[in-house]
Amino acid sequence: MDVLTGITLAAPAGVNAYIPLLALAAAQRVGWVQLREPFDLMGTWWAIMLITVLLIIEIFADKIPAVDHVNDAIQTFVRPAAGGFLALSTAGEGRIEPWVALAAGVLLAGGVHAVKASARPVINAATGGAGAPVASTVEDAGAAGVSALAIAAPLLGFITVIVTIVAAIWGIRRWRRRRPAMAAPPEGAPPSV
Repeated sequence: MDVLTGITLAAPAGVNAYIPLLALAAAQRVGWVQLREPFDLMGTWWAIMLITVLLIIEIFADKIPAVDHVNDAIQTFVRPAAGGFLALSTAGEGRIEPWVALAAGVLLAGGVHAVKASARPVINAATGGAGAPVASTVEDAGAAGVSALAIAAPLLGFITVIVTIVAAIWGIRRWRRRRPAMAAPPEGAPPSV
């Protein structure tokens, strides 16, 4: 189950790196999870405080149009690294090769981040910036929920991530198929120049 916890925590790290990091740090602190050295340092008060400060900055930066774009550019490096760290930190001794856990976490968090960073400018443009705080709040709530599931019920959390990924792929494909049809001029209309 610890492998599922790490892989599942990597997905919300692609949305907000600090929510799953804080969830894992708090779980380590109260004894819900046992991380091996040196990852057990996550449960120290100074690590929890540092993650909390970074989370507060991320929450506010992500809700302001234009600032959220700069934040996503910076987070392009942070979120995949956090995903890799989370997957690696929870991979138990001998259960999975460390490089496999690291690669899976980086790829999953990086993929989720790529979708988020691509969708946010579209949301901002379509809503005149009013959608940024709404989208960010929904993303943060989803990241918190999946992080909690990853720790409390890893299998359910993993299934939630898989279902969400499949639904997102289906939605993106459907949107791409409809977009050319919406942009096509009606029959008999003169061609645009």
